[in-house]
Amino acid sequence: MMKQVRILILFLSVTVPLGMVLVTSADLPAGETVSQWVWFDRTMPLAAACILATVWLGRKWEMPSLASVLSGSLLVLGGVEAVWGLRQLYGFTASGHSLYALTGSFFNPGPYSGYLAMVLPVALHGYLRATHRGLRWAAAGVGLLILCVLPAGMSRSAWLAAGVSCLWVYGSHAHWGRRWKEGWKRKRRLMVVLSCVGLCLVLLGGGLLFTLKPDSARGRLFLWRMSARAAMEHSWAGHGSGNFAVAYGEAQERYFAAGDYEPWEERVAGSPEYAFNEYLQAAVEHGWWVLGVVLFVLEGTLTMGIVREEYGLCGALLAGSVFAFSSYPLQVPAFGVTGLALVAALWLLNGRWAWTALALAAGLWGGWRLTADQRMEQACREWTQARMLYQIGAYEAAEEDYRRLLPELGDKGSFLFEYGHGLHKLGR
Repeated sequence: MMKQVRILILFLSVTVPLGMVLVTSADLPAGETVSQWVWFDRTMPLAAACILATVWLGRKWEMPSLASVLSGSLLVLGGVEAVWGLRQLYGFTASGHSLYALTGSFFNPGPYSGYLAMVLPVALHGYLRATHRGLRWAAAGVGLLILCVLPAGMSRSAWLAAGVSCLWVYGSHAHWGRRWKEGWKRKRRLMVVLSCVGLCLVLLGGGLLFTLKPDSARGRLFLWRMSARAAMEHSWAGHGSGNFAVAYGEAQERYFAAGDYEPWEERVAGSPEYAFNEYLQAAVEHGWWVLGVVLFVLEGTLTMGIVREEYGLCGALLAGSVFAFSSYPLQVPAFGVTGLALVAALWLLNGRWAWTALALAAGLWGGWRLTADQRMEQACREWTQARMLYQIGAYEAAEEDYRRLLPELGDKGSFLFEYGHGLHKLGR
């Protein structure tokens, strides 16, 4: 009985901080996620203390691996998100965005679908590997719930991430790699035909995804092209953290000023806040060498996970990596924290010291961030109040609040725009 209690404590100690993905706050500006950071900062030191007490107090016991606990946490959180989305589709729960019926706990259906795509391979792995019937059907239930919601999100990036990762997980369980090598030795011609058929299906699927939203796809291609041009201008040091929008705007301005562009490029051009490609965004802001380090760590983590046969978590990391190619998951706190948890679970070995290292690192990180994040959260709440004055045209009354909040919110583009617009209306 005591062992089951300890396992439950470890499970809750991982699940509660990761539950930041479910945190929403109606009294903050739309899309603001600082309340999720505050939740993580507050819960992580307590979770770390619970982990250390559970691991070190009392006699030695056979602890579950971090990978197994994290898998269970992701299944619970993914199941809650899927139910949340179903309630939104049927009108029982309000959406997080006025333009979309389905957002889950997120502000936009894109990141919501991406999160579900990360959990789906974990559910598939749990169904294929679980020996206990209850765990097997629990994983199957979460997977079915996600499959009910994921198509309604209309996120091609999430569909691709879910498809690639689930195929990889199933192929790993079915030993497709070994069968391919054996088939290549015995029936090489058949393998070539199957490869051609598979390539044709991939091209057909890509064409169908492109025609679903053609202008959106062209816009992404143009966005990536301009991002690459911006990255090449400062290939080593980058333009600095948070400076993507500035670097992109300047690169796009120079491109159109040259006059050598197509009409469709002018039609799809815009002023994006993100690159919709985390790899290019890393190169723009930090330089190509940082992108190389990220890819090296990612490849090493997946290799380690494959060696340890943690196919579910590898599938989640693979889904996140595919989704990051055409979206902005790392700009959402829950994705970044979940990604770090996946890397830690795939690298750390089982045992007391692995749990101790995780608890100390995460607990110190959360405690270190807490004061600054609480201050930012309070500033955002005051901004919400000041925004009411701004929206009704009381610029003189709002200007005092905006000036006072500038030191805390000076890196938020929407805040600066409102403040600048208010000053313009006042003739300043």
